[in-house]
Amino acid sequence: MKINWGVKIIIAFVSFISFIMYMVVSMNINQKYDHDLVTENYYKKELQFQEEINKELNYKNLAQVIEIVQTSRGLLLKFPSLFEPEHLTGKVFLYRPSDKQFDFEAPISLSNNYLLIPDNRLLDGRWNITIDWNYKGTYYLFKEKINY
Repeated sequence: MKINWGVKIIIAFVSFISFIMYMVVSMNINQKYDHDLVTENYYKKELQFQEEINKELNYKNLAQVIEIVQTSRGLLLKFPSLFEPEHLTGKVFLYRPSDKQFDFEAPISLSNNYLLIPDNRLLDGRWNITIDWNYKGTYYLFKEKINY
């Protein structure tokens, strides 16, 4: 039996559609391809984006910046000396891109102008650090990617 060109085109379309359907079904079923959003409340955080921009601008207008120093005891965050520690409140959030089980948040409580994040809380590798703080009614935000 001879197959003409019209039948060959139909066979090509059917096989292409079958291949695409196989890929779609296998991607949806296989747990290996199951990925989460970066954060749980992604859309809620997106609405607060302008506030973050304003906080980052406040930080960039400071004369001194936050220093991050890796020591044998952990990660040392040195706040600008112009801040009085008793008026500084906020939180430090460390995000581990490779595994969200290691993410953690710590409140800022200073006696001097530095905060130590203990070594036992940090694994070697990449971390995203976000420091969100308030000093006498002005809000600041610092974001940095570090390798520990």
